[in-house]
Amino acid sequence: MGPVNVTIGQYFPGDSLIHRMDPRTKLLFTILYIVLVFLVRDVLGYAAVIALLAVSAAVARLPVKYLLRSLKPMIFIVVLTFLLNLITFGDGGVRITWTGLLNAVTMSLRLILLVLGSQLLTLTTSPLALTDGIEQLMRPLKAIKFPAHEMAMMMTIALRFIPTLVDETDRIMKAQKSRGADFESGNLLARARALIPLLVPLFVSAFRRADELAMAMEARCYRGDAGRTQLKQLAFSRVDLYGLGAAVLLTALVAVDRWVL
Repeated sequence: MGPVNVTIGQYFPGDSLIHRMDPRTKLLFTILYIVLVFLVRDVLGYAAVIALLAVSAAVARLPVKYLLRSLKPMIFIVVLTFLLNLITFGDGGVRITWTGLLNAVTMSLRLILLVLGSQLLTLTTSPLALTDGIEQLMRPLKAIKFPAHEMAMMMTIALRFIPTLVDETDRIMKAQKSRGADFESGNLLARARALIPLLVPLFVSAFRRADELAMAMEARCYRGDAGRTQLKQLAFSRVDLYGLGAAVLLTALVAVDRWVL
């Protein structure tokens, strides 16, 4: 088994226009992009969304292979989504209809676009900037005692540790294979049982990393949001405002076309 190349949660350093944008703008862009993916309903609409994603990746100067690599862990989920929407169970047994095929293609394409759009956000935004952006967007919720800072920190740490845990899984699997473990032969139940020697050390490693991270944060006197200041203050630029306005306008036009026209 070769090395696991997972880009989910990783940051691709750069100095492009998208890299320099305010993280709050990119977060709002991503939310509007997700809404847009679920609003479009025809080939022309999906082609426009794909073109928007391709232009954004080109402006961010991201290698296409690096961006598409994020789909590798999602292949099973995409195929499963396609099959679940393709097959229809009725009184006559299992059937495959044209409507089912259309729904299967639509749902699979939506899932792929959502993964690529979210990946574009994490590749062009550093974990620290992403934390600050999420916290600033959720700051109004502090009026109802919502832990905005803690939630933003947990979300960012979870994203950051995805590649680490995947690499750890790869190392444990290679170690188990060198000791005679077999993860590929047998039926589905046998393969599930074979994963037990893999899951136990993986959970132990994850808890150990979490404990080490907690001790490191306490050693640096981390006490949550109380009394914290930011070295870099977030501020919207004209590019952020113009881009966000264009994104809101585009989403509104698609919504009007979907529900009104």
